[in-house]
Amino acid sequence: MHDEQDWFGPDTATFGDRVAGAREAAGMTQTQLARRLGVKKATIVAWEDDLSEPRANKLSMMAGMLNVSIMWLLTGEGDGTVATALAGDTDVELNQLVGELRAIRGEMRANSERLARVEKALRLKLERAE
Repeated sequence: MHDEQDWFGPDTATFGDRVAGAREAAGMTQTQLARRLGVKKATIVAWEDDLSEPRANKLSMMAGMLNVSIMWLLTGEGDGTVATALAGDTDVELNQLVGELRAIRGEMRANSERLARVEKALRLKLERAE
């Protein structure tokens, strides 16, 4: 039997495989991840099918939402999903709770980035008004 981290490692998995695996480990559907990232479901499908890759800002947001490192998503090296450690755990409720925590963290990160953009726009507008 293969260790799940080996399965998603640099020698066996593609970027799309790791995105799909981390998303599933987080208990999210493609539609849910797309909504949280502000992209279309077709975009998630293209990423998971290795037809395209996200821009840096979406990659960063996705890594936060899925609780994995950007490096792990890109190369398979580094910190993978917490759920890979729980892979043998059949406690569905526990995995759902971990997934919900990840989703909240990702949403908080996205809102923090949004807040920073709005503050910058407001600051520029106020400077121009002076």
